[in-house]
Order: sequence, then C-alpha cells, then structure tokens
Amino acid sequence: MPTDPPDIGVTTDELPVQRNVLSQRHPARYVLERISSKWFSLVIYALGDGPRRHGELLMMIEGVSQKMLTQTLRAIEHDGLLVRRELDGMPRHVEYELTALGRSLARLQRELCHWAVRHAADIQRAQAEISTGSTTEGQAR
Repeated sequence: MPTDPPDIGVTTDELPVQRNVLSQRHPARYVLERISSKWFSLVIYALGDGPRRHGELLMMIEGVSQKMLTQTLRAIEHDGLLVRRELDGMPRHVEYELTALGRSLARLQRELCHWAVRHAADIQRAQAEISTGSTTEGQAR
C-alpha cells in the first residue's frame, strides 16, 4: 500500500506546499491533473471574459478539433465549472458560460497565462542554453 510523500516543508508567498496533493489517492491531485491539461485550461481561459458559442471557441482556440472541444466542454460541465445553455431561435444555438466555481479558476488561469507571456522568452532562452550547453545558472545538475 503506497504511503503519503514526505513533508517537503516548502512555502511560496506564504502559502505552504500542500504535500497531500502529491499522493495519488488525494482528490485534489485529480483536480490538478484535470485543470492542467492543455485543452481544459485553454477553454477555461477562453471563457474567462464571458459566455461563448461553440463556433466562437473553435475559432479562438487554434489547433483544437471540434471533437476535442466538445469532449472538453462536456468534461468541464461535468466538473461543475460551466453551464451549457440552449438559446431560442433558428437555428438553435448553444452557449457556454463559466459557473462561479469556473470563474474562480479562470482568475487563476488568467494570472498563469500572463506569467507565461511575461516569461516565454526566458523559457526559450533557457532551453536554447541547455541545448547548446552554455547554461549560466544551475551548472551543477
């Protein structure tokens, strides 16, 4: 029977590391794996500024297939993070909107995306240095 990982005692910005999420048995581990998947996080981000129709999401999120978007939207709805609303009219339209829980995740996702934009060049530079063997930080790996 697996045991919980040891307490690593690291803190970041006054929030302690939640060592229990490192355990395969902890429900939060499943949530972290789920929300960190590529399409899941991009859909949450795309819905962060308001409701969207399926076609709008397809155009916004480059590279996602219709099938993958549909599966992802269903999964996010199943997790209680969005609602699917059928709109009256011809032709019928479906709109997707984040729930309060989904909006709380979208705020965090927006911060993460802003971090990624600010540091993309840093990451690319580090990757290039590792590829060429000319690292300046972390020489002793």
